[in-house]
Parts: sequence; C-alpha cells; structure tokens
Amino acid sequence: MTWLSIIIAGIVTYFARMTMVAIVSRDMLGDRIKAVLAYVPSAVFPAIIFPAVFINDYGTFIEMNDPKIFGALVAIIVGYFSRNVIATILSGLFSYWVIIFIFNS
Repeated sequence: MTWLSIIIAGIVTYFARMTMVAIVSRDMLGDRIKAVLAYVPSAVFPAIIFPAVFINDYGTFIEMNDPKIFGALVAIIVGYFSRNVIATILSGLFSYWVIIFIFNS
C-alpha cells in the first residue's frame, strides 16, 4: 500500500508539473509575469543554500567560526563583484577547502 501511494503521488506530481511546461508557452505569459518569474531563481537559491551553511547535521545552528560561513562570505563577495556564477561557486569551494585543509590541520 505504501509503494502504491508513492507511485501515485509521483505520477500526479509529474503530470501536474509537466502540464505547465507542455501547455504554457512563453508567448502566453505577459511581460509583467515574465519580469516576476525572472526573480524566482534568485529567491530559491538562497533558500536552498543557507540551511546547508548555517545548520549542522543535527538541526541546530552552527558556531560563527565554522569554515562554511567563511566560504559563503567569500562566495558572496566574489559573486557580487564578478557577477559570474562559476567564479562564485569555485571561489566559495576553494576558500572552504583552504580553511579546512590548511588552517584546521
């Protein structure tokens, strides 16, 4: 019964999302809706990243001296000035790895 519920929920979710992709075209949307939808990735990305940075595996907030915070700060600064997604990700990862492997040794 559990597997049947999971499969049905997956099918319903797939078709609910696929209909929006298949039926609604870019030409059907107005300029105002397109402008609002342009902000969706900018709003969703921090909601995904910030819990990973500020909450540990046990669900509690991390201390301020955690290397993840410093890596995120470097990534924010690089992202602000460079406006390059790849440079932002690589700088954040590199600074996090440097802090972990060099300063914590």
